[in-house]
Amino acid sequence: MAGLELKNIYKAYGSVEVIKGVDLSIEHGEFVVFVGPSGCGKSTLLRMIAGLEEITGGELYIGDKLCNNVEPRDRSIAMVFQSYALYPHMTVYDNVGFGLKLAKTPKDIRDQKIREAARILKMEHLLDRKPGQLSGGQRQRVAIGRAIVRQPEVFLFDEPLSNLDAALRVDTRMEIAKLHADLGATMIYVTHDQVEAMTLADKIVVLDAGVVQQVGAPIELYQRPANLFVAGFIGSPKMNFVEVTVDAVEEGAIVVSGKDVANLRVPAQTEGVNVNSLLTLGVRPHDLSPSSSGAIVGRVGLVERLGNETIVNVELASGTQWLAVLDGDQALRIGESLVLAADPAKAVLFDKSGKSLLPPISVG
Repeated sequence: MAGLELKNIYKAYGSVEVIKGVDLSIEHGEFVVFVGPSGCGKSTLLRMIAGLEEITGGELYIGDKLCNNVEPRDRSIAMVFQSYALYPHMTVYDNVGFGLKLAKTPKDIRDQKIREAARILKMEHLLDRKPGQLSGGQRQRVAIGRAIVRQPEVFLFDEPLSNLDAALRVDTRMEIAKLHADLGATMIYVTHDQVEAMTLADKIVVLDAGVVQQVGAPIELYQRPANLFVAGFIGSPKMNFVEVTVDAVEEGAIVVSGKDVANLRVPAQTEGVNVNSLLTLGVRPHDLSPSSSGAIVGRVGLVERLGNETIVNVELASGTQWLAVLDGDQALRIGESLVLAADPAKAVLFDKSGKSLLPPISVG
C-alpha cells in the first residue's frame, strides 16, 4: 500500500477552473473522505488521482512515484464507481476475476484471489449467480470484490452507496469500514453525505468550488470548523446561524446580543474585534435546551417527535429559522413561545469574512 501527495493540483476546462490549487497529504493506510456539495470538484479530484482526468497543473505522487502522465492501469489503484458496471451475462465469479483474466493471471492464482475476495466480503454463496439475481447491496459488494482482487496500493470510491436505500446504505457503509480495518489499505472515498464522511473517515477533506476549506479528523471539523461553510456543512442537522452585535470584548471571550439573542458570553479570539462589530453566531441544534432564562426566544413552528429526541423548528424574532434537537419527547405545541439556552462553550462566532473566532485549544 502507499500514501499520496497532491502538490498545488489544478484542473481547468478551457478558462473554467474547477480545482484550484489543492495541496494534500494522505498517509499510508488512511481512510480519507472528500466531501462537499454537488459541483464542488470532489469527483473530479478523485478522477485526477485515478488518471481518468488530465492534471492541468501541479504534481501527483502515489508513493514516491510522480504519476501525472502515468496511465490509469499503471497507477496501482482500483476504483469503485457509483454505478456497479457489472457484466450482466457473467457470473459473480467471472465479474470479480475479469480484470485478472485480461491481465493473463494464471487460472489457479486467479481462482485463489477471487475466493479470498469473496470470503472477505461474505459472498461465497453468490459466486455462481448473475448480477440480475442480486440486490443492490450485493452488486456493490461484487464491484468492491473486483477492486480487491487487483491488490491495489490505493482504493478509490466514487459515491458507491448513492444508489442504495437508506437501510442498505448503513449496512454497506459498515462493510466498507470493516474492509478498511481488515485490509489496512489506503482508501479515498467521495460522498456528498456528511454522515458517511463522519462515520467512515480518519480524515475529511471539505471542498467548495474547487478549493479545500478544511482538512482534519471528523470530530475536529465538527467541534472546530474553520469557517461558516464548514460549520454549516458538517453536522446533522446543520448548525444554526444568526447575526449579532458585539457588546463587550473581554479577555478570551466576546459578549454578543441581537434581535434574536440576549447577552451571550462566547469564548473566542478577540484580536481585531471591536464593540458594535457585526459577527455571526453559530449554535448546533444539539447544544440548545429549554430554559426559563435562556438567551434565545422564539415560537414553535414544526415539531418532529422521534421518541428519544424531539426536533423543533423555531422561528426567532427576526424571522430566522432555527432547529433545536431536544432530549426525549417534548410536549410542545405549534405557535407557542419557546425559550432556549445555548451552551456558550460550544457556540462559535464568525467574523464578517466567515472565518471562525474559536479560541486556541488550552494545553494541560
